[in-house]
Amino acid sequence: MIPRYSRPEMADIWSPQTRFQIWFEIEAHACDAMAELGVIPKEAAAAIWQRGAFEVDRIDEIERETKHDVIAFLTNVAEHVGPEARFLHQGMTSSDVLDTCLSVQLTRAADLLLTDLDRLLAALRKRAFEFKDTLCVGRSHGIHAEPTTFGVKLAGHFAAFQRNRERLLSAREEIATCAISGAVGTFANIDPFVENYVAKKLGLSPEPVSTQVIPRDRHATFFAILGVIASSVENLAVEIRHLQRTEVREAEEYFSPGQKGSSAMPHKRNPVLTENLTGLARMVRSAVTPALENVALWHERDISHSSVERMIAPDATITLDFALNRLAGVVEKLLVYPDQMRRNLDQLGGLVNSQRVLLALTQAGVSREEAYRLVQRNAMPVWLEGKDFRAELEADPDVLLTPEQLDACFDDAYHTKHVNTIFERVFGSTAP
Repeated sequence: MIPRYSRPEMADIWSPQTRFQIWFEIEAHACDAMAELGVIPKEAAAAIWQRGAFEVDRIDEIERETKHDVIAFLTNVAEHVGPEARFLHQGMTSSDVLDTCLSVQLTRAADLLLTDLDRLLAALRKRAFEFKDTLCVGRSHGIHAEPTTFGVKLAGHFAAFQRNRERLLSAREEIATCAISGAVGTFANIDPFVENYVAKKLGLSPEPVSTQVIPRDRHATFFAILGVIASSVENLAVEIRHLQRTEVREAEEYFSPGQKGSSAMPHKRNPVLTENLTGLARMVRSAVTPALENVALWHERDISHSSVERMIAPDATITLDFALNRLAGVVEKLLVYPDQMRRNLDQLGGLVNSQRVLLALTQAGVSREEAYRLVQRNAMPVWLEGKDFRAELEADPDVLLTPEQLDACFDDAYHTKHVNTIFERVFGSTAP
């Protein structure tokens, strides 16, 4: 992944140094387990830990000749360990190392992403309570619908990311498996004790049936959930982008001192961060289809999945890590304009209360069809000519509602009376 969209801690998980270190630990732990079984001398297992080392450049040099990364790694380690290195990798196959390593990397990546989600959830919670009672217009199809509050909007996004956190926890458990089972997964040349031992040391669970690889439905699930999280990122980013449009201007990204919005137009304050997040979400989702296609491998394995995972695993996790932190920063510093929300709410002369009038008429004995006709008849002059909705209703002799009934129809509090219920469902409380 390019440095522009990389954060150091996540990028380090996918560095060659980290990858080979995990490989070494897998091999060394396996030797410890085999020493306990008496398969190899305990002195040899100890020597591997004591003298084991590697150099990334040297591994690359060897691989240019061998055309095999695991063999290149083992050869380099053997250069440091000496004769005891002959006990490395006994009964194991390359995928035992590669797949177990990938499981470790993906679980570490998941842990960072969970921390990212916690930051975003904290920001959404704080801002949702801040604007819990801030009235704004709700929109469907991009058109004014009925009043809601900005806090309710944010609470909805909080709930989505809370679900995403639960999904990611499940995905982490799904991916956290270890395979040390040999050439076709039958343990013919290595005792299952070794797999159990290595799994425990690495914080993984033994894979029940690993053939020569860990089944790729696990990885498909993991990347699919990353795709869902990315879509939730885009959902909130698009909302902010729409609210920042000049004609709306209910909220906008923080614009720092010295920031420039356009090379040509000095007045511009563009939603560049959320537009960027929309693009990054596309890139994370682009990993989902290849991950699904990796599930179908030939017999006990082929390597059609390998090249895919070398790209999508670092790229998807690094990108989502960056995106979640960027979005958290956007929410934390989001500029919100309640006065503009009120102006927009009033923009259509009270039309947002049309359903209230419709229901009041039906309660007064008018058929729903006739009530709809009456309300729409009075709404259209407001829509087309900018008239006042209540004034139109009051002037219509067929709208048999008292002033008190009309007052109730145009009462903002009617639309927000269950906000506390929503907040209790989402946050478990109506207090911050």
